[in-house]
Amino acid sequence: MSEKGLTDEFRFWLEISPDEEGLRLDRALARRLPQFSRTTLQHWLRDGRITIGSRPASAAAPVRAGERVAFDLPPPASADVLAEDIPLAIVFEDDTLIVIDKPAGLVVHPGAGCASGTLQNALLHHAPDLAPLARSGIVHRLDKDTSGLLVVARTEIARLALIGQLKTREMGREYEALVIGRPPATGFVEAPIGRDARHRTRMSVRRDGRPARSDFMVLERLGPYSLLRVRLHSGRTHQIRVHMAHLGFPLVGDETYGGGRTRHLLTRQALHARRLTVRHPRTGEPLAFESPRPHDFANLVEMLRRENPP
Repeated sequence: MSEKGLTDEFRFWLEISPDEEGLRLDRALARRLPQFSRTTLQHWLRDGRITIGSRPASAAAPVRAGERVAFDLPPPASADVLAEDIPLAIVFEDDTLIVIDKPAGLVVHPGAGCASGTLQNALLHHAPDLAPLARSGIVHRLDKDTSGLLVVARTEIARLALIGQLKTREMGREYEALVIGRPPATGFVEAPIGRDARHRTRMSVRRDGRPARSDFMVLERLGPYSLLRVRLHSGRTHQIRVHMAHLGFPLVGDETYGGGRTRHLLTRQALHARRLTVRHPRTGEPLAFESPRPHDFANLVEMLRRENPP
């Protein structure tokens, strides 16, 4: 199925490709639109929001190559999230995108045990036009105690485009991580990640997990520690933390995955989203953003340099 066009914020259409001939419509759509759950797609089908030609589409109907599947979707709402006046470090903003430099300690969106005080609450105060969008335009997240760059869409077209860039790895995300130990100068981890069977708040490498790959390069040796640059090929929950712990090099300060507290008193995992590259969804222009290390991370690196001179 190849996307042929987006006509406005909540209407678009797709064309069935020859290799999808004969598939059930709901399965073809689930393959082509992984950003939407199967349940959501079936709900739209039942409501008549997905049509083939001018007729409502059936979930079980086999599709034919060349058929055009049209979507007329309701505006996804963030109605249950309140706007709050929380300061934001905005790196870039126009009528399509907002790039935020998130501090450590700020939760990205409300969830269990955190109903307010999040980045999403702050975004709705800063830009009320985000209210109709799913999660107020947030298309990827950072852990509460991870700092750095995050991009937000301001229109539904931009949101879908950015999700597509994430899926195809056109969006580049590079991190700096301080780990315990001395890994090889360069390397990668390709290991599936899923929910830990014994500790449901944790993730782990497991055979039935979702595919995940992280590339890393040592930037600096700091005695028994190593400062790494890590590039993501996927975006699983806690991916860098899980992958590096799996290799035996947990992140400094990461109590969840074996890094533990250090005498250097870093109160979070030493992980920072340093660089973000995207293609502007409206203009097609390549954009690149960088965020310097925050003070706690930078101070720790400097301390380790003094303690471990070359």
